[in-house]
Formats: sequence, C-alpha cells, structure tokens
Amino acid sequence: MLILGIDPGTRILGYSILDTDGPKPQIVVMDVLYLKKIADFTLRIRHIFDSTLRLIDSFHPDHLAIEAPFFGKNVQSMLKLGRAQGVAIAAAMSRDLSVSEYEPATIKQLVTGNGNASKEQVAAMLRSILGFSDQPRYLDATDALAVAYTCHMQLSNPMAQLREQLAPRPAKRAKSGKKAWGEFVSQNPDLVI
Repeated sequence: MLILGIDPGTRILGYSILDTDGPKPQIVVMDVLYLKKIADFTLRIRHIFDSTLRLIDSFHPDHLAIEAPFFGKNVQSMLKLGRAQGVAIAAAMSRDLSVSEYEPATIKQLVTGNGNASKEQVAAMLRSILGFSDQPRYLDATDALAVAYTCHMQLSNPMAQLREQLAPRPAKRAKSGKKAWGEFVSQNPDLVI
C-alpha cells in the first residue's frame, strides 16, 4: 500500500509517500510545497488542490493520511488551516482515495511515545525507524511522513485503532496540581491502582 501523508499548511505544506509493502516501510518521496510567495490566499488553496492531484496522479497512492487541524488561539489561522486540509481531502476524494485523519498528539505519541514531542524529536525518531539520513530543509516534510507512518501503524494493527478510540482522554490541566490530579482520578478510576 502507498500512503500519501500530508501535514496541511497555507504557508508550507508537507507531503510524503510511504510504501508499506515489504518488511519495512520505504519513503518514496518527502518534501514540501512552499506557498509563502503566493500572495493571494485563494490561489494558495488552488495550488494545494492542484499539487495534491499531481501527487496522486504521479504516484497513485492508495490512501491519504492527513493531520487534523490543532486548536489554537488564533481563529483565523485555524480556519485557513482547515481550508488547506479540506482541499487536500477533496483532491484525494476526487480520485477515490480513502482518507484518515489523525490528531497531532496521536501522531507524536505513536512515533515518539510522547504526545507533546517537538518537530525535531519526531524527525529524529523517524530517521531512526525508517533509516533515512537526509534532514529535510523544513520539518513539515517529516511531519507529513509521521502522518503516513501513523496511518501505516494504525492500519497494520487494528487493535491500536480500537485502543485509540477507547482510550480515556486526559483531564484538562488545572491551576493547582492537587486539583488536576483529583480530576484525573475521578475521571479515570480504572487507571488508578
């Protein structure tokens, strides 16, 4: 199976294609679309759509794995990121690709074991796992590879998918450490020994 991984962005969009046939996944391509020079936002979105179609038509992936937009304080940025994600998904759907979406923390957790890992930590772990030596100029490329790798791991291990769906969500951190721990215990009694 070939998995197209996309780390959506309206300034820099990371993409990768991971070949999961064989004993070890192999990187087919890993790069970025540099969109900062396109001043008109609607033209950037069009470029994302057209470029996604070109990738699909050139490499014929079986599946699109894409990172879900993260929730931030800047609503306008989130809306723009959602549009970038949406047009990439629309391009994939227009070519009948199946699509999976992954939360950033899920990707980081699967690749590094830490849901709060940095982009650099994700890239270093992927270099170790997949055995590539060249560090891309932009870490958005390795983020896209992390999305594709997460998809590969989830699809090759259905139990991991089920565990992810059933896992309790951590409580939001409170100002007081005692209060946060108390909330966690009350929300996750089965995890406390």
